Amino acid sequence: MIKEYKTIQEVSGPLMLIKKVEGVKYDELGEIELPDGSLRRCRVLEIDEDNVLVQLFESSAGINLADSKVRFLGHGVQLGVSSDMLGRVFSGMGEVIDGGPRIIPDKMLDINGTPINPAARNYPSEFIQTGVSTIDGLNTLVRGQKLPIFSGSGLPHANLAAQIARQAKVRGTSTNFAVVFAAIGITFEEADYFISDFKKTGAIDRTVMFINLASDAAIERISTPRMALTAAEYLAFEQNMHVLVIMTDITNYAEALREISAARKEVPGRRGYPGYLYTDLATMYERAGRKLDCEGSITMIPILTMPEDDKTHPIPDLTGYITEGQIILSRDLYRKGILPPVDVLPSLSRLKDKGIGEGKTREDHAGTMNQLFSSYSRGKEAKELMVVLGEAALTPIDRLYAKFADEFEKQYVNQGFNENRTIEQTLDLGWSLLKILPRAEMKRIKPAVLDKYWPKEG
Repeated sequence: MIKEYKTIQEVSGPLMLIKKVEGVKYDELGEIELPDGSLRRCRVLEIDEDNVLVQLFESSAGINLADSKVRFLGHGVQLGVSSDMLGRVFSGMGEVIDGGPRIIPDKMLDINGTPINPAARNYPSEFIQTGVSTIDGLNTLVRGQKLPIFSGSGLPHANLAAQIARQAKVRGTSTNFAVVFAAIGITFEEADYFISDFKKTGAIDRTVMFINLASDAAIERISTPRMALTAAEYLAFEQNMHVLVIMTDITNYAEALREISAARKEVPGRRGYPGYLYTDLATMYERAGRKLDCEGSITMIPILTMPEDDKTHPIPDLTGYITEGQIILSRDLYRKGILPPVDVLPSLSRLKDKGIGEGKTREDHAGTMNQLFSSYSRGKEAKELMVVLGEAALTPIDRLYAKFADEFEKQYVNQGFNENRTIEQTLDLGWSLLKILPRAEMKRIKPAVLDKYWPKEG
């Protein structure tokens, strides 16, 4: 028998205090029934003896303290999961919003899942082809990896996210591949772009979408990524699928966490974010990976906009500690019209060496990757010298490196958001660009590989 309480003491913004409550647990879900019979949901934030502080998922406007009733449901926020979720669009609270029928769940799962036990993890080692040269060729994504994209306000990270969701696949395997896409605190215009893009290209058929709009309550923003990860865990570890989880924008999630923390009058940490931001992000990120004796896997690409393009801001800073690298978008490349504007030199995939080579991509991958990095870096230095001293002051070889840097940006980095390159196309393009330089400069490629792949004259 669910007990009802008519002891609401006060409402302050999204928070409500209820007195004389028995047997309620932290994070438990509750319902508030208004005098007109309408329901609003809440979650237990704090318990002090028989006093309970809850946070509302919807607005507190119109709640009559004397006549409203509260009941607690005995469980936390749950998501009903089923393989029928593929191809569907849900709200940040897991409700169907695409106009189709409701999902009949196989089971109900608590969204606050636990991180994968390190002893039960299987090492990421399989290449995922995204079709984006700067990722596949230079900062390779590996199945089970967490590889965030650091963007800035106004940069086209939404287009890159949609491109990866459309194009990503695990090569050389017949296992099902699915995408779980969580949009956190985005505008209606962005939500419409993602949904229409996925429907137009047919990517929606293998995608589960969770859309949380900027106008929705902050507490729903906290639930959205956990809803997405719960769906991903079900598809990966119970349906044996390879699941790619894309979450945009983690900055909106952290802002919601700060808002709730301030409402609870917690002592703020760096830049007003709660001191437990690192732990909170880790509880999400560490749910991705591969498990021993399990076919499925969760690979995660969280996208976050760096406030003021600052890599040392708490959100990108802490994310970098927990994840295995980062892809950084450049405002300078974007101004030049290069899309996607991936800045390859500060970008890094810590697991790239594990997913490339013969049998995974191609035997020349590691050598060409290192040579392209080295040559582009030297080319950028040559261009900086050219600005200060003029082109005439450069040596002939430095002029070739400067030319290489320009062509590398125009052809390799710049591919637009609709071109889907195979890893072979990416590697061949790398070789054709290296041909700008003399063969004697190829110091990072083994001679046997160089003899086999160096482009022939004519």
